[in-house]
Amino acid sequence: MPLTNTQYDIILRDYETRQLKNRHELESRTAYVYENVSGYRELEDRVAAVSVSQGKKYLAGDEQAMEELKLLIAELSFQKTRLLTEAGLPEDYLKPVYTCPDCRDTGYIDGQKCHCFRQAMITLLYEQSNIREMLRHDHFHSLSYEYYEGEDLSRFQNAVTTCRNFIKNFNSDYHNLFFYGTVGTGKTFLSNCVARELIENGQSVIYFSAAGLFDLLSQYSFDYKNKEEQRERHADLYQCDLLIIDDLGTELTNQFVASQLFSLLNERHMGKKATVISTNLSLEELRNRYSDRIFSRITSYYELCKLTGPDIRMYKKRLSNRK
Repeated sequence: MPLTNTQYDIILRDYETRQLKNRHELESRTAYVYENVSGYRELEDRVAAVSVSQGKKYLAGDEQAMEELKLLIAELSFQKTRLLTEAGLPEDYLKPVYTCPDCRDTGYIDGQKCHCFRQAMITLLYEQSNIREMLRHDHFHSLSYEYYEGEDLSRFQNAVTTCRNFIKNFNSDYHNLFFYGTVGTGKTFLSNCVARELIENGQSVIYFSAAGLFDLLSQYSFDYKNKEEQRERHADLYQCDLLIIDDLGTELTNQFVASQLFSLLNERHMGKKATVISTNLSLEELRNRYSDRIFSRITSYYELCKLTGPDIRMYKKRLSNRK
């Protein structure tokens, strides 16, 4: 997905900052050389004078003037390099300074985003996802099936396959995921695995616990004093490539929450923007807790993944206490 204007501006400002920093660095190096390397500035002045002189000859009809200029410039450049090395400085000390030499800090090579721009995108997307720290350890490489057996194992394996297909087809097919079932069976873990893979592919992902999500929506709706500050984050809920709502059902549910949830899910569905929801609620509890419209949206437009088994977090805690 293309970056939002705000995201693009953030990255461009970073490039402007590094360009300014590197320009100042070059100016500082130049001032040092002029002050401490005897004869260097005079050679640079000679380069300028020779360029003007040979240019006048060329305009007057001397066709050899440009070839002569190349030779003169080469000789003067050699002398300048020798002065630098004799002063104990690198040969390229006064060449332009770039954080990324490949794109020269423009972010683009031949009209395509440079690898440094793509990395800046990924870094920004991690920072804005709200789960950067969680994704350090929640990823498919740390996935384990050892805590499951029987039907629980089959359900987890099917959920993993569903997640991988969701990621594989993310740019071509519109899908949503709904993880439900017992506590501590890997619902949040799988949501995070999906988030990490998509962020690494340059997709914008935003994570919210259900309580945090509805707190934001409440502030946006009723905190008129700070509404402008929250406008951007509120818009991101509807525009990001993937929205993750974790632990649905842990929030204080009322008419406002139900209305806001339906509006959010419906708007994202209309815009073909993917959503992943995890909850400890059963489908029956989901229907009883929220409106029939929300239940219908989820059961109609989401791939349902039921996870069951022991509480892995509690199991790991008991093992840790034994050590």
